[in-house]
Amino acid sequence: MTAIVAVEAVKEARRTAFILAASQAIIGSAAPIAISLGALAGQHLLDADKSLATAPVTGFNLGVALGSLPAAAIIRWLGQRDGFMTGTIVTALGGLIATLALFHPSFWLFAFGLTVIGVGGAFVQQFRFAAADNATPEFKARAISFVLAGGVVTAILGPQIVIFTSDLFSPVMFAGSFASILVLAAVGAAILSFLHVPVSATGKAEIAGSDARPLSEIVTRPRFVAALFCAVGSYALMSFVMTGAPLAMVGCGLSTDDATLGISWHVMAMFAPSFFTGSLIHRFGAERIVATGLILLIGCAVVALSGLALWQFWTALILLGLGWNFGFIGATAMVADSYRPSEKGKVQGFHDFVLFGSVAFASLMSGAVYNAWGWEMLNWIIFPVTVLCFVALGALKMTGSRGTS
Repeated sequence: MTAIVAVEAVKEARRTAFILAASQAIIGSAAPIAISLGALAGQHLLDADKSLATAPVTGFNLGVALGSLPAAAIIRWLGQRDGFMTGTIVTALGGLIATLALFHPSFWLFAFGLTVIGVGGAFVQQFRFAAADNATPEFKARAISFVLAGGVVTAILGPQIVIFTSDLFSPVMFAGSFASILVLAAVGAAILSFLHVPVSATGKAEIAGSDARPLSEIVTRPRFVAALFCAVGSYALMSFVMTGAPLAMVGCGLSTDDATLGISWHVMAMFAPSFFTGSLIHRFGAERIVATGLILLIGCAVVALSGLALWQFWTALILLGLGWNFGFIGATAMVADSYRPSEKGKVQGFHDFVLFGSVAFASLMSGAVYNAWGWEMLNWIIFPVTVLCFVALGALKMTGSRGTS
């Protein structure tokens, strides 16, 4: 009987991960649309100070940060299915606002629209934790990896939507791409309707859990600190370089389509390894996979600093995506191993608030640094940040801290 229950648990975990991966593939496509066009549309809407061009992308990342704690609370309150479907409504609203801002030219309304899309993205970011929370211990890292593998479709779908819809409402450029986000949100909500998880189970578990520790105790433990540090380093560097890349490519005489396809290759590299990243984590340990990701990020900087040809931009963006995949999934697995079931809601919300707050700051600084010092400086900054992440991993190894105890 126990064996049958275990088999059913694995089967249900796989089903949940598949639904979340499919929804991630569709709703997640709003992110590459916002990222690849945010700075270009912002630059188009600005009359004077072009250094603010990346502010809409910053708005998107800030929305993810600000939405992290409310999203976690709403999911605990409504349950995962209804909570996630609420996020699709927020995403659709953001797409509508951004579209209207392009029709009635308003830079700051457009930035606000991307912020709302980001708040919707905060719900999508909870998919990976939901997959882990509903998985057996052996399947946990694979569940996270499997959900993020849905981003492979995102890597193709998002940029292709941009290419085919950016002039749909010409002469209002880019409006068609942001209007398409409403369709993506509707399809994503339909997929999420098939999700079967206990309503408000997480909230009840957290309230009833007698073994729950104070948040301050959890977030000061060496394993969580190292995991958060590496997650922030990997994700912030990725956002910092990626946000400036379309501006740099167009600034070097390459076309908007070249820049969009570069982001497509980048997003593909971000998610394609997810099919096996979980297995690598299970075999070699999360810390080694994170370290591999940091090395790939350094490789991105080396290639980017070697020249300004199209292949160098694209190769650097591919390495940037691969480094993010290993670094971020590995760090997420470390975080998921640092809390007890009764603690997951508050820990996940805190983690994503800090993470995406840092990512928002990185994307804002990307435009300022690019306009002041150019593409090269964006990549030089990779070196000191990755060194600090290696120091955090080394300190964790010295403490020998593991797990939730």
